[in-house]
Amino acid sequence: MNIHLKGRIDSTNAAQTEQDILAQLQNGDGGPLVVDMQELEYISSAGLRVILRLKKEHPDLKLVNVNSEVYEILDMTGFTQMMSVEKAYRVVSVEGCEEIGRGANGTIYRIDRDNVVKVYNNADALADIQHEREVAKLALILGIPTAISYDVVKVGDSYGSVFELLNAKSFSKIIAREPEKLDWCVKEFVAMLKRIHGTLVPAGKLPDMKETALKWARFMQDYLPEAAGKKLLALIDAVPHDDHMIHGDYHTKNLELTDNEVLLIDMDTLAVGHPIFELGSIYNSFVGYSEYDSEVIRKFQGFDQTTGRSFWRKSLAAYLGTDDEAKLDEVADKARIVGYTRMIRRSIRRKGLETEAGRAEIALWKGELLELLDKYDTLLFGA
Repeated sequence: MNIHLKGRIDSTNAAQTEQDILAQLQNGDGGPLVVDMQELEYISSAGLRVILRLKKEHPDLKLVNVNSEVYEILDMTGFTQMMSVEKAYRVVSVEGCEEIGRGANGTIYRIDRDNVVKVYNNADALADIQHEREVAKLALILGIPTAISYDVVKVGDSYGSVFELLNAKSFSKIIAREPEKLDWCVKEFVAMLKRIHGTLVPAGKLPDMKETALKWARFMQDYLPEAAGKKLLALIDAVPHDDHMIHGDYHTKNLELTDNEVLLIDMDTLAVGHPIFELGSIYNSFVGYSEYDSEVIRKFQGFDQTTGRSFWRKSLAAYLGTDDEAKLDEVADKARIVGYTRMIRRSIRRKGLETEAGRAEIALWKGELLELLDKYDTLLFGA
């Protein structure tokens, strides 16, 4: 049953408000009690006691459409821990807005000159938003330049986080529109990557990417020959634990240049782990996903497959500090083992085996993965 509150509830009208609510409940259907506070401007301690008494009689009580001022009162007094409280969110439309970033869990749009919104794929994204806020704050404290969300909004059937990114443009856009700056983008891309990988994270603050990769490998046991599946699992299991930060979805759409400062965005995939897991993800972004269909990278990053391959190779050389082709091939191959594992699992889970193109794509990646598993006995590499 829904009860609507409006105006102000304080010592002058709390008793009458409670009587009105009880009268409505007597005539109600007896279902779960939902108190809609969309038109409630203020609630005092007397009003809060009314809510507590309702909670006692209706343990499943839910408060919805709570404005920011009332929500702050409920939060400060502990009500948000005692019962379900849903904030009223500003509604934002992204229709016609420029897409400036895309990650595993959402898409980032510019909504005006100063601000962007990350719209989450998951319609029930409030927990995801809270997680990203927390890890972004952690990254900022640890010295990684990033934007912090200052507002949560409703976007269609999902939610979004709003960030201030003044006059920002992604590295993908810079590469696509100013190809002469590719080497500068490589330099800054690798500098940020090394900064991330050089950041030691306090134990337990971020998920372990190795555990995630082990889940990918276990999934693959049903889709690879037995010996290959076991070797893949063993290779990942042998990677030592590492408490240094990795981004988890690091590519040129997640680096923004704003007022001559480079910012890292889309922080919900932050984790800790060995760099090989990051390199596998980077390979996928610039090469792997577009190996079967060369248009994939143009649609995603805005530049062509040749540029993507060049960016990957130049970045790998700069990251490793070598032009030794044999060394670059070795590390690239090991990154590809991780990358193919991730892509095959993703495609299968998205019903790739049910389409002709999906089956062909998976077959290509699987063939490459099997060759690489025959070639290497470790995923580790030297500096």
